[in-house]
Amino acid sequence: MALSSNRLLAPLLVSSPLLVALGASSDPSLGRVHPGGHEAPAASGTSAGPATATGATGAAAPAPKTPDEPEHSAHPAVGTSPWGPEDELGALNRMTEASRAAVLARVAGGRVYDLAVEYFVGMPSWHLLGDPRYQYWLTHTPRGTAVDDPAGVGGEQNELVAYTGDAVSFYTHMGTHIDALNHFGLGGKIYNGFQADEHLGDRGWKKTGAETIPPIIARGVLIDVAAAKGVETLPASYGITVGDLEQALARQHTELAPGDVVLIRGGRMRAWPDDAGYVLDQPGLSLPAAQWLAETQLALAIGGDNLSLEHFPVDDGSPTWVPVHTYLLAQAGVPIIEVVNLEELARDGVYEFAFIAASLKLRGASAAPFRPLALPLR
Repeated sequence: MALSSNRLLAPLLVSSPLLVALGASSDPSLGRVHPGGHEAPAASGTSAGPATATGATGAAAPAPKTPDEPEHSAHPAVGTSPWGPEDELGALNRMTEASRAAVLARVAGGRVYDLAVEYFVGMPSWHLLGDPRYQYWLTHTPRGTAVDDPAGVGGEQNELVAYTGDAVSFYTHMGTHIDALNHFGLGGKIYNGFQADEHLGDRGWKKTGAETIPPIIARGVLIDVAAAKGVETLPASYGITVGDLEQALARQHTELAPGDVVLIRGGRMRAWPDDAGYVLDQPGLSLPAAQWLAETQLALAIGGDNLSLEHFPVDDGSPTWVPVHTYLLAQAGVPIIEVVNLEELARDGVYEFAFIAASLKLRGASAAPFRPLALPLR
């Protein structure tokens, strides 16, 4: 069934945090480094690059394992971490104390770019497919407190103290957010072989939940594909290729290095905050481009300015409805960052920066709100 037969069907599938049985791919287990900087055992198979490479961040990154099966295998399977059966970090293991120190030492100071969007009632999200909208409500107001006296402190204190309290609820995959590795799986398993039947309870995943995502400090690179093509925004449903990424990098005179956080601009943020204009028929990353970034360039994390990172609809013979998500999260162990506002970086021509971000520690969740900052480098 072609995804192009229904404009809403593909976004519906990528929006489900518990959809872990999409079909099954090869095992491109990527080389990774423990938080303490210990290099993983060498993976078998043909390497996509040198055994180790030190990038601008100073992080050593072993080469990944090339898939043993064709790219569009009919039976994909989750990747296995070379750091043993309990690893939950995947590519984030490439970040080390040395790599963090190296990029922070290069910060130029001055301008800070905030790459997050605001959360507000009516914001674009997957509610078009049935997921809950962002909701905000007041739990206390100055006048209501004076009337109700909930703390029992009396009228004089309630008139003196203006008390406001509020609450929110929202789908975790909206606004600027980072996907945990449990967001998508294959054959009832998530990255590193964790079984849903064993590790998914009524209160979320016991493995690779959003609470396991560490603060990220790394070299960030903007790849402005829209600018390289001379357009404000890429055409609807356009799939960004490896050639597009290489063209944009050449135009920017920028080189990727192992351990980079790679952020891809297709211009979709120009449609924000229009629901249909932002959510439907998104241009985004293609599967071969995602594989190139994960296996050849050894990215730490990959993000984009759209809601899905990958392009929709997908109608290229891929084995799953969401090939980039199942590949990066379930096979390669590379976190995905979505709804990243890259417009100011692009406007100012800032293509290399210190990327600093942390997510909320939502236990067992498949994603969490993310506040990325970009600080230009010397």
